[in-house]
Amino acid sequence: MVPTVVIQTKQGIGDVIWHLPFIRSIAAISPGGSVTFLTLPSTHARELLEAESCVAETLYFEHRGSEFSRGLHLIRLTALLRRLQCETAWILDRTTRVAFAALAAGIPKRIGIGLGRQRWFISNPGIDQRYFHDMPIEWLKALMQAMNVPCPTTEPGLHLKPELVAAVGERFRACPRPWIVLGLGGSHPLKDWQSSQWLEFVDKLRRRIEGTVFLIGGPGQVQRASNLIGQTAGALAKNACGLTVVEAAALLRHADLFVGPDSGPMNLAVAVGTRAFGLFGATRVLSYSQFIHPVLPDDGSGPAPDGMQRLSPCRVLERIEPFLCTPSAGSCARSEARNHAGQHS
Repeated sequence: MVPTVVIQTKQGIGDVIWHLPFIRSIAAISPGGSVTFLTLPSTHARELLEAESCVAETLYFEHRGSEFSRGLHLIRLTALLRRLQCETAWILDRTTRVAFAALAAGIPKRIGIGLGRQRWFISNPGIDQRYFHDMPIEWLKALMQAMNVPCPTTEPGLHLKPELVAAVGERFRACPRPWIVLGLGGSHPLKDWQSSQWLEFVDKLRRRIEGTVFLIGGPGQVQRASNLIGQTAGALAKNACGLTVVEAAALLRHADLFVGPDSGPMNLAVAVGTRAFGLFGATRVLSYSQFIHPVLPDDGSGPAPDGMQRLSPCRVLERIEPFLCTPSAGSCARSEARNHAGQHS
């Protein structure tokens, strides 16, 4: 029997990251101080949360597809929840199907946002309907407040296994500092730079610094990273797109700086406490962490479908210029102290 499950239906790596403080808060008031986390396989949550003591187990379910597929997914989720025999289910979204599955599975306490039709299937009153069009993180802040659950911070502070962090550091130990990590790709093409923009930026960056440029991204970015490295010159560049998600997180913990679009890699950088210059051309600026440094289109306009095209490589280079010097011994020591604290906090 599992006392408490937390269900999250969003599909991205970044979604797991910004939900983490709320998962911790729920776990803190749950029997045993931990929860079972249910989410989609595309989040890589099982790997990412392996060192998180607040998550006893991560289980995957599917939620997407055609109406027929979603109907099958609903039946399977209901069966999974019934097998878990949990007392409480927290539904960290306004999805109706998951709330219905929890009800059908006989879970007595079904705590949810309660926006829209979901309110028919949960056992708590939900949050005020005025939050309907707010950012999802605002829904969860309101839910924690409504349920009297302390949530002192929205900083993720992702825990990683110390041996993993050490192994990745040793793997790249010979690479000169500073380490600048670039995140290629995005969940939607509009969120990413075009290849010509990346080419200009990588070329200017490699000619500007004396350290190492790492390129990370999913498997689909391997060839792109190789092309960018082959067509530019200057500082050492490493194609790190072959790293697993947790290895990429470990590399980011060692990094001095991250640059990339609003994407999984950017959220990973934030999660491990690395300064992240996020390119917000097509999406609203995220503000859940002090480590997010948003870079907007050159004309200062808000997010738009063509926003990334209006965000020039030169502007980004200007923003990160103060942080491109080779770290001193003192700054390296502070970085190591930060890494050590993050591993054991």
